[in-house]
Amino acid sequence: MVQTTSSDGIRTLTLDRPDQRNALTSAALRDLEAAIEAATESVLYLHGAGEAFCAGADLTEVKALDSESAETFAALGQRVAHALESYDGAVVAGIDGAARGGGVELALACDIRVATPDATLAETGVKLGLFGAWGGTARLPEVVGTGDALDIALSGRTLDAKTALRMGLVSRLTTEPRAVAEELAGVDGDALRVLKTRIRDDADKETQERREQQAFADLNAKTE
Repeated sequence: MVQTTSSDGIRTLTLDRPDQRNALTSAALRDLEAAIEAATESVLYLHGAGEAFCAGADLTEVKALDSESAETFAALGQRVAHALESYDGAVVAGIDGAARGGGVELALACDIRVATPDATLAETGVKLGLFGAWGGTARLPEVVGTGDALDIALSGRTLDAKTALRMGLVSRLTTEPRAVAEELAGVDGDALRVLKTRIRDDADKETQERREQQAFADLNAKTE
């Protein structure tokens, strides 16, 4: 369900279940986690096969979960999202078509979300009496702010690409999302990794500034 290829400094991860809009089962999540952990390239590019990015969790499996297994399933999705967020390199989500529920949550864990003009995004869980539990309740307000996060999550409404861009849910609109991954693969890999670490650092300002100084000195030493 997850296909991987590597070329020119980019590891491409393809969610490959187009007949089910790339909905993710437990097995697919484990495959995706393993693929992320095995990657060493400076850029990771995540996208979906066919006409959707990802429909989120496979509802057939979700409906069969009991309380204990539901927690395990949520924890697995959270691990995959964390693996994307903490990857040692840039992670680009190429959103072409529909992203729903867990698909939006995986995209939120990526560093850059690039959508095509025809892309749509929605956190539809509330309409099913559920909600996405792969870290989205924490990441969504960080990305778009609390007000828009509440609007998106509580209404379950579908956002077109332009609205998602205006809210900051996606970073760019383009007909060729992979071109952004190629752009990042063309920059210095060490600087890219350091910048990601520094920007995602959640320590206090003084600690961040001290770490920034050291990181700058370390990179500068490599150019001498």
